[in-house]
Amino acid sequence: QVQLVESGGGLVQPGGSLRLSCAASGSMFRFYDMGWYRQAPGKQRELVATITSSRSINYADSVKGRFTISRDNVGNTVYLQMNSLKPEDTALYYCNQVRNGVYYWGQGTQVTVSS
Repeated sequence: QVQLVESGGGLVQPGGSLRLSCAASGSMFRFYDMGWYRQAPGKQRELVATITSSRSINYADSVKGRFTISRDNVGNTVYLQMNSLKPEDTALYYCNQVRNGVYYWGQGTQVTVSS
């Protein structure tokens, strides 16, 4: 049973920062690729950032230079540091883990950027 538990979302003003965390179950965390995706109301889920087991990183163009993904293989946690937040970053943010080509998802954490 794969468990991914996100935390750290909330309401923040434009220009502010948030740090999302995703705690993953299992002892093989370091071997799996991880990622963050988001879904805004009325829109499709989109990739935000991914980090592979070898720590290769990819970002969506819309967040490059503002967001940073990282992972802690000891604590089985992946992070998303979000700076210079914009209203268009408002969405439900999901943690993702890829195991043998199968995608697993957390329940999501809401991020709202508004003044």
